[in-house]
Amino acid sequence: MSRIGNRILKIPEGIEANLREDSFFYAKSAKGELKLKIPRVIKVEIKEKELKTLRINEIKHTKQLHGTINSLINGMFEGLTKGFSKELLIQGVGYKCNLQGNKLNLALGFSHPVVYEVPEGINLTVPSPTKILIAGINKQLVGEVAAKIRSYKKPEPYKGKGIRYSDEIIIRKEGKAAGK
Repeated sequence: MSRIGNRILKIPEGIEANLREDSFFYAKSAKGELKLKIPRVIKVEIKEKELKTLRINEIKHTKQLHGTINSLINGMFEGLTKGFSKELLIQGVGYKCNLQGNKLNLALGFSHPVVYEVPEGINLTVPSPTKILIAGINKQLVGEVAAKIRSYKKPEPYKGKGIRYSDEIIIRKEGKAAGK
């Protein structure tokens, strides 16, 4: 029995949710619109301001999808009401970034600047040259953008130089010991 799959979700105020014939679940608010493909083995029932997910059989894969779809729909509601955000910090001498239009320019110690084009649906801000704030309504896209930017220069364990998440802890290694 899936406890998460059986959870009844309340549709928040200001969100319009519906299931269309093309087996997509749509949720829309003032912040934007999200859609999710619903597998054939999962049924979504919307009654008044409540949403319930049901499975049509007891196969293991269907049980796994049941909780997953319920959690994804809950994430859509959370994104359309509060939104999601990630914060990246840049550490290192001469490492910095700036935003020009929808392009993020990164100076990361390479012989050339790294240019990242911000995808649609992401609000990227640079409050200081060493801080990047990524926000959006799609949790998966926000995390993907943050991971892509971080992948340009991951933090190294000796001096901690690179791009890291604000809540990430870098385990530092001890350098070479002095000659004996």
